[in-house]
Amino acid sequence: MGGGRAPVRRERGATVEPMENNPSAHAPAPVPQRTRGRVLVVDDDPTVAEVVVGYLHRAGYAVEQADDGPAALGRFAECRPDLVVLDLMLPAMDGFEVCRRMREHGPVPVIMLTARGDEEDRILGLETGADDYVTKPFSPRELVLRVDSVLRRARAVVPVDDAGPLSGGGLDLDPVARRAHRDGRALALTLREFDLLAFLLRHPGKVFGREELMREVWGWDFGDLSTVTVHIRRLRGKVEQDPAAPG
Repeated sequence: MGGGRAPVRRERGATVEPMENNPSAHAPAPVPQRTRGRVLVVDDDPTVAEVVVGYLHRAGYAVEQADDGPAALGRFAECRPDLVVLDLMLPAMDGFEVCRRMREHGPVPVIMLTARGDEEDRILGLETGADDYVTKPFSPRELVLRVDSVLRRARAVVPVDDAGPLSGGGLDLDPVARRAHRDGRALALTLREFDLLAFLLRHPGKVFGREELMREVWGWDFGDLSTVTVHIRRLRGKVEQDPAAPG
C-alpha cells in the first residue's frame, strides 16, 4: 500500500438502503437445497453482513462469512468461493491487500464495497483487481444483480464462433483457456480485463463509447461509466509498451 497513504476511513451509519419494507430482511435465511454458487462475504459491520448474506441466501447462493482481512484469507483458502464480496474498510488488513493476496492464488471475481464519495478508493480497488464495486449505502437487490452478472460473465461458455485464437498488435489470446500474451510474455489479466481485451481484438479498428462497452462487455444497460474508464486505463498499462502513446 505504501507508507504515504492515509489510513482507510471508517464510516458508520446508513450503509444499506431500506429493505423495501421487508420485515424478514434481518431474519436468518435457510441454506438453499441447490446453490447457484458459493460467495464469500467479508464485512466487519454485522448489520451489513447479515443483510447481504440474507439476500444472497434467498437468491440461491451458499454463503461464507469473514469479518476481517486475515479471517477472509483463511476462509478463502478453505472454501475456494466462486465470488467474493469484499468491504474495503476492514480491521487488521484492508480490502486492497486482501484482494491482492487472493489474486495470488488465481483469478476470482471480486465485488468491492466502498463508501460513497471515495473516488480514489474505488479506482484503486479496480486497479487492484476488483471486477466491480458497489458504493454504500446500497440496495441489497442491486448487489445480488451485480453478483449474478459477474458470475454469469465468469462462467460463460465461449461460443464456437468466438473460441478461436485472437491476435493483433503483438497480442495473442486463447479465449477458451483464458490466457493472454504480449510478444510471448504472459499477461496477468483479471476476468473483466480479459473479456474487454478479447472484445476489442474481435473488432479491430472500431471505436466504442463507454456506454457500448458497458453493455457489450459488462452486460449492463446502466452503471457507473468510470468503471469502464478505469478498466481501459488498467488494461493499457498492461498490454501497451508505452501506454501514454498507444499504437
